[in-house]
Amino acid sequence: MIPRYSRPDMVAIWSPESKFRIWYEIEAHACDAMADLGVIPKENAEAVWKANDVEFDVARIDEIEAVTKHDVIAFLTHLAEHVGSEEARFVHQGMTSSDVLDTCLNVQLVRAADILIADIEGLLAALKRRALEHKMTLRVGRSHGIHAEPTTMGLTFARFYAEMDRNLARMKTAREEIATGAISGAVGTFANIDPRVEEHVCKKLGLQPEPISTQVIPRDRHAAFFAAMGVVASSIENIAIEVRHMQRTEVLEGAEFFSMGQKGSSAMPHKKNPVLTENLTGLARLVRSAVVPAMEDVALWHERDISHSSVERMIGPDATVTLDFALARLTGVIDKMLIFPENMLENMNKFPGLVMSQRVLLALTQAGVSREDAYAMVQRNALKVWEERTDFKEELLADADVVAALGKEQIEEKFDMGYHTKHVDTIFQRVFGES
Repeated sequence: MIPRYSRPDMVAIWSPESKFRIWYEIEAHACDAMADLGVIPKENAEAVWKANDVEFDVARIDEIEAVTKHDVIAFLTHLAEHVGSEEARFVHQGMTSSDVLDTCLNVQLVRAADILIADIEGLLAALKRRALEHKMTLRVGRSHGIHAEPTTMGLTFARFYAEMDRNLARMKTAREEIATGAISGAVGTFANIDPRVEEHVCKKLGLQPEPISTQVIPRDRHAAFFAAMGVVASSIENIAIEVRHMQRTEVLEGAEFFSMGQKGSSAMPHKKNPVLTENLTGLARLVRSAVVPAMEDVALWHERDISHSSVERMIGPDATVTLDFALARLTGVIDKMLIFPENMLENMNKFPGLVMSQRVLLALTQAGVSREDAYAMVQRNALKVWEERTDFKEELLADADVVAALGKEQIEEKFDMGYHTKHVDTIFQRVFGES
């Protein structure tokens, strides 16, 4: 998590100040609930709220922790310095450190999810706009990097939209699953604290009580959260790879926006490099790197060990901050992306007519030619186009066997580009719910 790849709203969630504010609210709400239940004096609970306007001194908490070697105790000691030792003596009553740490972590992840969900929604809007803009902009589809059949740039944007729409659903599910809290004591039995305290704290923080916890909230929830982020990151890379390919000099069907004064190379002034999407490929790798450690955190000893703690202190901020930045960057790329329809047509016609080979093959089989013979007839003409850069239609018209099976008029008819775009409206209806 470095400033270069960070945005302030997401960074703020993980700041020490935000963390200690959440810890404080957990403790204060717990005191309120215990006072309502008659477990602690109401005046003591009210006294805790005296610190509500306090900006907790991170340096002071660190100073105390240097002695106590325990972050929650250091915080509670600092809180007592503001509230008063006598008034604060019931703070953390019946609770364990993980009640605070885990509930806080899930609050932070929920807040992070809200930002990520908004990010994805912004990206979806950009993808939809570009899809509609280039709905019928013809380009060649490729498989294995080789020309296949015609498609449209709008369909390319539409399939990325559909993928990101699935990711939106995944992040919403991940948010819902992670939005639990636990105030259940040392091994989750509520031996020293009433379950109603947990219910009160969770309600105040916008969480649901964890149905059954140990000393910690079960880590399968966190694994699912980071896995969802990993899938989003992979989708970002999927889009980035397509943009990078399109910007290659010999392709140049699209490109990142190149701003006034921008430089592509310190050595070669002519360069316009796809630096943003290359960067996105790298950032996606970083987000995905959090998935396996999160999965490994699921298996803890008995009611808890501490092996997950160091992992989460790092991957929580790093993965969410990086993914937030990546989504915002990709949205900017899509919004400003340059599209070159003329180059798309030129590329498609680099081997004239070759993309119609399947349609000719099917026509021959429908005319009574066996599939094996039809394939051989089409392939021998297609290979001439590959090797000699001739025109596929002209080769077919000069092939007596093909002409005998189809006739010249039917061969001509097989080269209508509209054949390949006739169901674009249907696909758009499926993706966007509109034609």
